[in-house]
Amino acid sequence: MFDRFRDDDSGSDPDDFEAARERMVQGLSARIDDERVLEAMAAVPRHEFVPPDRRRSAYEDRPLPIGDGQTISAPHMVAIMGDELSLEPGDEVLEVGTGCGYHAAVTAELVGAENVYTVEYGEALAEQAREQLAAVGYEDVAVRTGDGREGWPEHAPYDAAYITCAAAEFPDPVVEQIRPGGTLLVPIGTGFQTLVEATKREDGRLERTEHGGVRFVAIRG
Repeated sequence: MFDRFRDDDSGSDPDDFEAARERMVQGLSARIDDERVLEAMAAVPRHEFVPPDRRRSAYEDRPLPIGDGQTISAPHMVAIMGDELSLEPGDEVLEVGTGCGYHAAVTAELVGAENVYTVEYGEALAEQAREQLAAVGYEDVAVRTGDGREGWPEHAPYDAAYITCAAAEFPDPVVEQIRPGGTLLVPIGTGFQTLVEATKREDGRLERTEHGGVRFVAIRG
């Protein structure tokens, strides 16, 4: 699956990507409790989702630009979000902010690609993500172009939802589309941001837990 990128990588050996991914996962193991999350991170080829001129840096633990003013999140942040959500196979998951599709692919490893619904504001990014997800075996991930703050009501209710960009607050439509007992995970804030997890109660209210400061691009729409 890796050979088709050899020209873009100026001769990079596919084995180098695999070794780099193994080192990345080893570096994450000290801070991630869920072994399934580590296995998902090991399964998804991050270099396939970054621009050709960034592939040599694909397994460094930092965000990288992907175009249109957006970034692919640092591996540790993708892993932490997966760890906090405690996803199970078969869970229906809404992602807001598809970007290049990498985070959706990791989520697909945890719940099954057919259970991932992701919304991207930028039309070009959404199309690129759709094509790349299909190219690496996640063609059943559903990608839609639109305002992610409105969620994707046609497939609700969801067991979990997460947002890969910073919002001022949990978007009401997304909250409404989560089943009681379901979980939301969102970077909250316009300047300083905090990763906030919330469990939806039967009465619709949210029980919140904060997981420290983070830095994401702002939600669009």
